[in-house]
Amino acid sequence: MSDPYERSAEYLDIMIAEAWEPLAPALADVLGLVRAGAGAVVDLGAGSGRGVRVICRALPNAPVLAVEPSAAMRSVLLARVHEDTGLRERVTVLPGDCASTEWPDGVRAVVALNMIGHLPPGERRVLWSRAAAQLAPGGLLVFNVTPPFAPVRMERVRMAHVVIGEMEYEGWASARPTGADEITWRMDYSVLRRGRRLDGVSVEYRWWVAGEEVLASEVAAAGLALRRVGDPGLGLCVVERANEVPAPLG
Repeated sequence: MSDPYERSAEYLDIMIAEAWEPLAPALADVLGLVRAGAGAVVDLGAGSGRGVRVICRALPNAPVLAVEPSAAMRSVLLARVHEDTGLRERVTVLPGDCASTEWPDGVRAVVALNMIGHLPPGERRVLWSRAAAQLAPGGLLVFNVTPPFAPVRMERVRMAHVVIGEMEYEGWASARPTGADEITWRMDYSVLRRGRRLDGVSVEYRWWVAGEEVLASEVAAAGLALRRVGDPGLGLCVVERANEVPAPLG
């Protein structure tokens, strides 16, 4: 399988740092909803491991299976896990993807942040079915959805700017429709010193889009229910068994 992050992994961890500032406490709040238990937590598309750190702090006794298909991203993830004794004792890093990686039964939580768009509709449905079969009672799956929710053109915008020493790192994003429920993102990364570009790379990858109604219908077909949680701007969604969704207050 081709690795869309093979050429851009050098930049991704620093580029997403700012986005994780609100996302990390929001994820911790969601994991606080998980009932006490001994099951593992599965982090799908664990990337460079920022979510792994949040999981381990929020659920201090849970083993974590960090699943990451990109060898380039796993190198960053493994380094982050290895340098922290607490993570090294609890986190297992696995190659593979949603379909190919085995989970234990009785999973306490599944975290799938910033990765649902990598899954075509058929693979999303496989994920919902696996969650329905393997989540422990009271367990949940948390993921996020961000615009666009339909295949539309996204004009080029700067998504990140980071200064490290004398170097500036910039990331620019744009997208174009490439299917009935698909866009292709183009990411341009540049490295500058004193305003002069020294290095950079451009990459493209496919991304499947879906609105909340479509996703809610998919999870319902698997016997699950979807609800939004937290700040609407973060797009966090929790998926649980339909008979375990908390009743509304009031």
